[in-house]
Amino acid sequence: MAVVRSYVAGRWFAPDGGTPVYDAVTGEMVAEVSSKGIDFGAALAYGRQAGGPALRELTFHQRAALLKALASHLREHRDELYALSAKTGATLGDSKFDIDGGIGVLFSYGSKGRRELPNDTVYVEGDVEPLGKGGTFLGQHILVPRRGVAVQINAFNFPAWGPLEKFAPAFLAGVPTLIKPASQTAYLTARLVELIVDSGLLPEGSLQLVCGSAGDLLDHLTEQDLVGFTGSAATAQRLRAHPSVVQRSVRFNAEADSLNCSILGPDAEPGTPEFDLYVKQLVTEMTVKAGQKCTAIRRALVPAALMDAVADAASARLARVTVGNPANPDVRMGALASLEQREEVRRSLKALLAAGRVVFGDPDHVEVVDADAERGAFVSPVLLRVDDAERAEPHEVEAFGPVSTLIPYTSTDDVIALAARGGGSLAGSIVTSDADFARDVVVGADDERLQAVGLVVVRGLVAACPSPVDGLRSGARIRITFGHLGVPALCLSPLLVHEGDPGQAHFQLGTEF
Repeated sequence: MAVVRSYVAGRWFAPDGGTPVYDAVTGEMVAEVSSKGIDFGAALAYGRQAGGPALRELTFHQRAALLKALASHLREHRDELYALSAKTGATLGDSKFDIDGGIGVLFSYGSKGRRELPNDTVYVEGDVEPLGKGGTFLGQHILVPRRGVAVQINAFNFPAWGPLEKFAPAFLAGVPTLIKPASQTAYLTARLVELIVDSGLLPEGSLQLVCGSAGDLLDHLTEQDLVGFTGSAATAQRLRAHPSVVQRSVRFNAEADSLNCSILGPDAEPGTPEFDLYVKQLVTEMTVKAGQKCTAIRRALVPAALMDAVADAASARLARVTVGNPANPDVRMGALASLEQREEVRRSLKALLAAGRVVFGDPDHVEVVDADAERGAFVSPVLLRVDDAERAEPHEVEAFGPVSTLIPYTSTDDVIALAARGGGSLAGSIVTSDADFARDVVVGADDERLQAVGLVVVRGLVAACPSPVDGLRSGARIRITFGHLGVPALCLSPLLVHEGDPGQAHFQLGTEF
């Protein structure tokens, strides 16, 4: 059985055996994963000493051009990646969502880097600021790359998009990357990195890969390094409290559990385009990637008078979803990433059922096509209904799978309060054609706990987002979290101070973006 290799310090490393990883559809062993024998301190040092200097020699435009060239290279190998992705339980549509999405991120950063950043190795930020009288004491901020490594610790659900969306802004900013994928789907990420390395496009040291346990990786972080984490809130809390992260003030960004909501406006009754759109999107979010998406709708906030109508319409659409082997073209939803993930979803469902009841599906049984429902990590789409909106469970428990809960609201103030109970949702949406209702909810939801609210309407009002600075500052995805192209948060922002002769200047370090 193949052992998933890591790529550290400029060479491929294959351990002797490791933890078995299984095909999510058939239950057969795919590979073994282990990081035993890897010197994490040496890997980080190599990134800083080899990757960092090589990247800093390039201008933003040169890095952007390499990202576009890399995207074109990976696009030629999509079919191979799709085939591997199917072993994770993904349908072809799911695989395109992940793989094409990741490649699209590279294209996007490549294009925007050329259009919006200078053809230089530094980025001048803002205007010259007078710091004294007479114009002889001036200040100017510039952005320069941090002299560390961007360490990314990723979740299992997006083995291609996840690493690429973190890699792109780091590379554009001139910071080398070390990828630590989740073991369940590490074989797909490893093949992706093999294709990148084999392309010969990237400077040596700018990208490394560690498959298996993170070991003592965090022990070797310095104040110049960054950590981008995607996974559970409990793990994020533990990593954020790591002594090295705390003592060295390592910049740590986490994308964790997210009880996203979608709000149906009281005007969106059955027969309206808004009602149909809402139901269609709810079912789509439940079934794409088998619901294993950080932005999936977990809480469907519906006017109390429309609960039955939404339940019936969503159930009718869910009944048409075929579950099974992604190799069958009729299958619309594949398996979860692993049997362990299926058990985790079932545990979460038990907690949610304490507050409500099943409208559609069976947590313990599912009919599948061309597969064994027990050997594969299959689970039925499950739509729940909670009639007591004040119950804590739907606002605190996330079943990371094809699960969503209908929750009633009685007024605008009520739905605003319910939306905020997600306690830090990554995203939310409103489906309505009532401009006043939309405005009241968007303004009322201007709360940093509700990080982003998109407004989806069929007619009448343009999309809106509350609190564009505070709301997105704590968002999870690096492409929005890190502001302009993701570059500023990956850079230092020294203050260039002019004293006396404007032609003379010195750096005042210690001021960061």
